[in-house]
Amino acid sequence: MSADAHRAVEAIWRIESAKIIAGLTRMVRDVGLAEELAQDALVAALETWPRDGTPDNPGAWLMQAAKNRALDHFRRDRMHAEKEGALTWEIETALTDAQPDVEAQLDDPVRDDLLRLIFISCHPLLSPEARAALTLRLLGGLATDEIARAFVVPEPTIAQRIVRAKKALSDARVPFEVPRGDELAERLASVLEVIYLIFNEGYSATSGDDWMRPTLCEEALRLGRILAGLEPGEPEVHGLVALMEIQASRLAARVGPGGAPILLLDQDRSRWDPLLIRRGLEALDRAQALGGTAGPYALQAAIAACHARARTANQTDWARIVSIYEALGRINPSPIVELNRAVAASMASGPAEGLKIVDRIRKEPALASYHLLYSVRGDLLAKLGRHGEARGEFERAAGLTRNERERALLSKRAEDSARQAR
Repeated sequence: MSADAHRAVEAIWRIESAKIIAGLTRMVRDVGLAEELAQDALVAALETWPRDGTPDNPGAWLMQAAKNRALDHFRRDRMHAEKEGALTWEIETALTDAQPDVEAQLDDPVRDDLLRLIFISCHPLLSPEARAALTLRLLGGLATDEIARAFVVPEPTIAQRIVRAKKALSDARVPFEVPRGDELAERLASVLEVIYLIFNEGYSATSGDDWMRPTLCEEALRLGRILAGLEPGEPEVHGLVALMEIQASRLAARVGPGGAPILLLDQDRSRWDPLLIRRGLEALDRAQALGGTAGPYALQAAIAACHARARTANQTDWARIVSIYEALGRINPSPIVELNRAVAASMASGPAEGLKIVDRIRKEPALASYHLLYSVRGDLLAKLGRHGEARGEFERAAGLTRNERERALLSKRAEDSARQAR
């Protein structure tokens, strides 16, 4: 197969795979089996399309191929005899219906199937790492090696996470349905957490040689936009989309020509993407119109909006950012929120004010190995002229980060502080 043909099939798969897996899961009630059947259909496409040409409706072709394989699977497997009749009838009905367009028959349940698949992939019984890997696999259409490269984790580790996650869901007999009532709120929070975890890993990579991994940001944004379309009445979904759109607008300005990090206040704001900013602000307006001004993602989006609206760093409304962090701390108390508030307070009222907040939280157990605590403290000490102390904080931060670009930046700041301390 030519490289161009292979890329064309992969591009179609990336678009269609989630709908296909979701539809199959509704039929076979097993997300692991549904993915296997969908993968079989992908293999068939890779073998057939380069020879016969891409079909007019590739999504319908893939779904029909997957359903044929589902029928073959249940006909072969006598252990499923009791439910084979019902499943075979449902699948055969979809295949032999008088209307030839299989995808048209799926239009009605596609929304619900995708929503159910999102809730299954992000189920709280799985670890956050497993949820992220499974979500990228089932909803992002990424191969195991792609996910491994994105998270800078060995491929066998990602493969094991995905296999164990699917087994855990099967063993727990997690129903293929959207939760209701209080469970919906709990599960939606899990979904949003996973999507933002994926985005954050792309925005500020925790390890490896690259400061960012834009592919993960793009996947998280795509998932967020899908979820916003499926759940248009949920303000926090729009809040998360707003936050990711605005943060993603800065990606091009966050690295220099050699890949070195450029911090927020030093970025060339003309390189921020105005389309993503506009989309983010519109999503924030939707969240606020739905009464979502007090949710954690909408509040973080409001902070990002303050930066997006400032044409220069000096025009940033730091006092408003401090007040939003205070509101965020009331609904989501966290030492990391306080650390961020300290940075904003230092910009609004001077580094001494920020240092007071940092020193109040520096012994929090959750921050003991958090490199940004020491980085922030080092920055505040340097601004106060306490360069010797700042050097120690930057060195400690450099020793804790697993990202090589960030380590180089922090080590340079330690060297600069050492020179100024002489």
